[in-house]
Amino acid sequence: MNTGRAIVLETTVSFLYWIMLAAAVWLLLRGHNAPGGGFVAALVAVAATVAHALVRGTAAARARLPLGPLSLSALGLALVERSGQPALALGQPFLTHLWGELGAGAVALKLSTVMLFDLGVALCVWGALSGFCLRLLGSMR
Repeated sequence: MNTGRAIVLETTVSFLYWIMLAAAVWLLLRGHNAPGGGFVAALVAVAATVAHALVRGTAAARARLPLGPLSLSALGLALVERSGQPALALGQPFLTHLWGELGAGAVALKLSTVMLFDLGVALCVWGALSGFCLRLLGSMR
């Protein structure tokens, strides 16, 4: 008797979804010192969202997106814009990235506006492409 469900696929994708999002976070954090961190991280997150949608349906995948596709993209765009503001406040050109260090005793954490920029790109791309893919998948069923 065929119930129309692929139990192994459902279980695997549910597990891989979180691994893919963890990989996206790793790429985001690694990428701010190398080109493409935010964009590549977003593509991995989109792949996780689409895989979840193929197995559980577009409504379930949309529910897993933080804030929903449009709001996620808007938040990302706002973060990208905000990453350029500190340079303007210091009289430098917009999007001139600044570096600093947050010291806590013997530990120093290096901070940069590049990380905020990459996070914004990741959120914007994840929201926009996921929204597009979910709409496309929804129209095919």
